Amino acid sequence: MQNTRILLAARPDGWVDDSHFTQDTQPVPEPGDGQILLRTIYLSVDPYMRGRMNDTKSYIPPFQIGEPLSGGVVAEVVHSNHADFAVGDTVIGLLDWAEYSVSNGEGLRKVHAGGHPLSYHLGILGMPGLTAYVGLVEVGRVQAGESVFVTAASGAVGSVVGQIARNMDCYVAGSAGSDAKVAHLKNTLGFNDAFNYKSVDSVHKTIAGLFPKGINVAFENVGGAQFEAAIWNMAVFGRIALCGMIADYNISRSEMPAGPRGMTNLIGRNVTLQGFIVSNYPQAAPAWDAQCREWLAAGKMTYDESVAEGIGAAPGAFVGMMKGENFGKQIVKVGDE
Repeated sequence: MQNTRILLAARPDGWVDDSHFTQDTQPVPEPGDGQILLRTIYLSVDPYMRGRMNDTKSYIPPFQIGEPLSGGVVAEVVHSNHADFAVGDTVIGLLDWAEYSVSNGEGLRKVHAGGHPLSYHLGILGMPGLTAYVGLVEVGRVQAGESVFVTAASGAVGSVVGQIARNMDCYVAGSAGSDAKVAHLKNTLGFNDAFNYKSVDSVHKTIAGLFPKGINVAFENVGGAQFEAAIWNMAVFGRIALCGMIADYNISRSEMPAGPRGMTNLIGRNVTLQGFIVSNYPQAAPAWDAQCREWLAAGKMTYDESVAEGIGAAPGAFVGMMKGENFGKQIVKVGDE
């Protein structure tokens, strides 16, 4: 059997496109002692991976040119030389973008469908869902009845943030990049309000109109003009959970804009601004898993997925996700469940 892999071809300086990826085909690897052979079912594409395409020091090592990219993967064990894993087990972990991969089991976790699609373990029951919970509850310290603003609100993380806030009886409004996404936020996900940041005359005035008493918790995924507008509209003792700044990820390093204005507002209004990495909050995972499953079972939580088919579709899915073309979580279906 042959194994197709997706490799990093070049490091982008600005927007990533198909030219930054390549693929190769090799024989399926043979697992050694203490190893398992895994068949990829689903792989995840996530915004943080854009930073790994740069050769810079960060909380996670960069991808290497000529080597496979890696990310969250749901896979099936098809051969095992490991006492803890049996053929037929389904696992999730950080694995290569490949149809098959070999692992020593480190960092892998067994999963089961449990009435939900296996792909949910890459989304609402995985890292994006936990990120939403940690950012809003642990970092944002949201309380029932508060006002919450979410950027990139229709994405994998933002859509969950909004629903958590709604289920906690908060007023929640969000921004998205199309009228269809705005309608989805209000009509399907239960946001109190939402707006298309690409078509409003002023993001700042729009947010001010939606939050006349100010924002208690801002969940920031985008950065740029939306982040700046949120800063100007924070309530006294407000909290900003800084999850991502996707507006800056594809800007050439030689053209990086100045930081947001209005930072003095954070002083006078006693606003807390905190960045976070979800992997630093493992203790929150059991609470989120239990709460999420309860809400899913009760119909109080829904989740959207954009699914690309085949390992060769992974680069295009990643590029499209960075441009905001996806609804909810972007995944790639590589093999059958």
